[in-house]
Amino acid sequence: MNHLPTGYLTLKKLLFPALLLTATLSKAQTFGGNPPSIKWRQVNTPAARVIFPVGLDSAGLNVANIMSQMNNRIRPTIGGRQKQISVVLQNQTTVANGYVGLAPFRSEFYLTPEQNSFDIGSLPWPQQLAIHEFRHVQQYNNFNVGLSRVLSFIFGEGGQALGNDLAIPNWLFEGDAVFNETLVSEQGRGRLPLFLTGYRALWAADKNYSYMKLRNGSYRDYVPDHYPLGYMMVAYGREKYGNEIWKNITHDAAAYRGGFYPFQWAVKKYTGESFKAFSVNTFSYFKQQFVEDSKQPAAERKRHFDANRQYPAFVDDSTLIYMKTTYDNLPAFVAKTGGVERKISTRSSSIDNYFDYSTGKIVYAAYRPDLRWGYRNYSELMLLDIKTGREHRITSKTKYFAPAFNNNAERIVAVQVDPSGASTLHILDTAGNLKQVVPNAGKLFYTYPKFYGDDKLISATRNNKGEMALTVIDIATGKCENLTALSYRPIGFINLENDKLYYTQTDGKNDRLFVMMLDTKKVFEMLPSGKDSGIGFYQPAVSDTKLAWVSFTADGYQINKADKKELKWIDAGEQYARYLPDLGITALRSDSATHLLDKVVDRPLPVTKYSKAHGLFNFHSIIPNISDPNYSFAITGENVLNTFQSELSFDYNTNEGYKQFGFDAIYGALFPYISAGADYTLDRRSFFKGRYVYWNETAVHGGLRVPLNFSQGKRITGLTFGSDLYFNSINFQNPYKSSFADRSYSYLNNYISFSSQSQQAQKNIYPRFAQSIGLNYKSAVSGSGATQLLTTGVFYFPGLLVNHSFAISLAHQQKGKDNVISFSNDFPFSKGYTAENLDNMNKIGLTYHLPLAYPDAGFGNLFYIMRLRAALFFDYTHANATNFFTDGSSFKQNFRSAGGTLYFDTKFFNQNSITFGIRYSRLLDEDFFGGTGRNRIELVLPVSFF
Repeated sequence: MNHLPTGYLTLKKLLFPALLLTATLSKAQTFGGNPPSIKWRQVNTPAARVIFPVGLDSAGLNVANIMSQMNNRIRPTIGGRQKQISVVLQNQTTVANGYVGLAPFRSEFYLTPEQNSFDIGSLPWPQQLAIHEFRHVQQYNNFNVGLSRVLSFIFGEGGQALGNDLAIPNWLFEGDAVFNETLVSEQGRGRLPLFLTGYRALWAADKNYSYMKLRNGSYRDYVPDHYPLGYMMVAYGREKYGNEIWKNITHDAAAYRGGFYPFQWAVKKYTGESFKAFSVNTFSYFKQQFVEDSKQPAAERKRHFDANRQYPAFVDDSTLIYMKTTYDNLPAFVAKTGGVERKISTRSSSIDNYFDYSTGKIVYAAYRPDLRWGYRNYSELMLLDIKTGREHRITSKTKYFAPAFNNNAERIVAVQVDPSGASTLHILDTAGNLKQVVPNAGKLFYTYPKFYGDDKLISATRNNKGEMALTVIDIATGKCENLTALSYRPIGFINLENDKLYYTQTDGKNDRLFVMMLDTKKVFEMLPSGKDSGIGFYQPAVSDTKLAWVSFTADGYQINKADKKELKWIDAGEQYARYLPDLGITALRSDSATHLLDKVVDRPLPVTKYSKAHGLFNFHSIIPNISDPNYSFAITGENVLNTFQSELSFDYNTNEGYKQFGFDAIYGALFPYISAGADYTLDRRSFFKGRYVYWNETAVHGGLRVPLNFSQGKRITGLTFGSDLYFNSINFQNPYKSSFADRSYSYLNNYISFSSQSQQAQKNIYPRFAQSIGLNYKSAVSGSGATQLLTTGVFYFPGLLVNHSFAISLAHQQKGKDNVISFSNDFPFSKGYTAENLDNMNKIGLTYHLPLAYPDAGFGNLFYIMRLRAALFFDYTHANATNFFTDGSSFKQNFRSAGGTLYFDTKFFNQNSITFGIRYSRLLDEDFFGGTGRNRIELVLPVSFF
């Protein structure tokens, strides 16, 4: 389930020390995500070891050369420390992404580019990732100083992550990396208007949020993420105080030279102004760059975020179809006639909101993960009937993007991206049958193709340098003709009406709307006659008499519509900027690394085999963890390919009071996973005839596990099952040896877990419909006849209002009648009671979750509350045990409790998401196994540290 699990501590325990240990590590990696058939190669340089599948030599060499040749040129602005990073190129995914993470220190590039060039640019995707992500490598190398280094010495790489997270804001990491990609290339997000559109929209609506709100976000209001905030801060700092300003600030901050607020202290030290003044001046500088933006009329402003409405398509002059996304509801296709919206259908899981419409049908690309391999996923075409709202998948296991119909909706063109990175145009029928592959001799990358008549296509294309143009492609031969000049200015969102080609292109500080007369190649800019509504002109749609387009506002993407006769047609001549803006940041032009990407040479480097056994035992961190009733810390290891995880651990169980030392390992490169381990446990106990009996236990285990992902369409579904064989040796402690004989036994631990949920909107506490079911059966196979069955289930349903949720939880645990040994107890006992492992236990729990308030407030850049929510509960457990008392009589009792939990969804230190709660339980029955009184108050704490 997509929620934070919780452990429990009484009020006698301290909350704040636990929170201080909480840090964020990269969760992007997927364990055992690649099939064993993939063979790996590597290029090894002092800066980076680049690891890639066979066949991606050119991408691997290019990335290695970029990192190697840039390393010395850009180090002066961040520091001189260097430690080699391992970079894994993943080519089986459909998601454009990349990361650098600690614990372990490694990077992964997901090599399929996205279609939207306005969003992240048009540079060749491996190059874009290299110039951005390698800056993160340099950051981590140079932030391992002072107290961060001490934490690294104590806790390993996870300790450095903790120190860096608490000292240096995440906007600095990303803003500095975006500045680097903008500096060394001729593009970069710092030059793309869409990148700063969110802030421009807020300023145009006079929504001047506090720094803490801009840092932490909101469940109610649109707040840009930390990337544009970071870029503005970094760019302003380098412009005013020189290129080494952030090297000095981050070094002192990571070392904690300024004490409790090291970053703010370092800003004051090196700039002479307070951090508050620095941020205010940053915003003032960039506001001046966009002073010409039209103010959003007060009458049009919404109090809070309304919705994103995108990709309009005309059914006729009076009806539009578009994609609508709100914070409360899932993305859905909507038809609007007049002022009335009608929902057509919820959209299946997708990478983006793009779709195409024609003659009553919608086609779009839906995301589907592979059944087994996490790094392999698909983009499959879906066909939706707008009258019935029914959809069906027409392709399977494909990587299709940006599909579009021809005029009579009998054919579809889609961009296919191969694992090699090659882009081709495929022509399909509406049943999903491939009819034609368009030749691509020029090795172009296609975005948003459209049919132009029966025998041609028009697409926005990128060449091997990342320059873009609008291109006409002959379907039969693949012959290409550029309609516009090649440029690094993004271009796309095309639409055709007879011989008029509508499109968006970046021009100066704005993304503008143009129309080209295809017969004359004459180009005009199109403007509404009144005031602009929102920032930018995107996704044009045309009917006989009307034009619609999308602009961004503080309330989300909004659709504007105008009569064609009311539009201004302005000759797109020499008056236009024809450049990408740097917004007055002269540091982008004066640094020695300016446009350094153009100077990188693909030098021949040795390509060698990369062994899958390399660095299997890669211990990197000591990690504390709470998962009540277990409290532990572990020395954790993971190899670069993420196929082998190993752990040395110590665990304390509060239910039974035992201490356990263990080693566990799991290998995930095969199907199924293979696991093994050994544990030594002190002070295991069980209740026998009115007293506790204690023993020590040695266990060795091995097993197989099968994880399967059945997610598709509108549901996220997973199934995991497996079995472990344990060999245990029990040695009773001295007071009990006369009554109990030491023994050895072996048992099977069989388990299966199933979860399925609908998609979840941003403000939904839980999915509207979800199920999580688990079954665990332990059965001795030698040495005893002991058994234990545990079944659990949680079922989520909609509440009274859209963001409310009602959950029913069920559990049953049954121990064998003649058990001589006792298995560990994981039964979810009624809240508030002291739990005991009894022969037969049954539970039903009812919980109602509801939001209470969205404060969007905090203090001291330390603590920020995004949401307060409540959970009202009633738990009923019935338990019994035979031969329980000293006279051999049985035990039977109900354990009922009712109460509520007040949860705080918070951000600590402006970036770490932490949910904790205060729970009151009223015990309706006696707490037989401990505690006095019927009123219990507990803290509900986060589970995972680091």
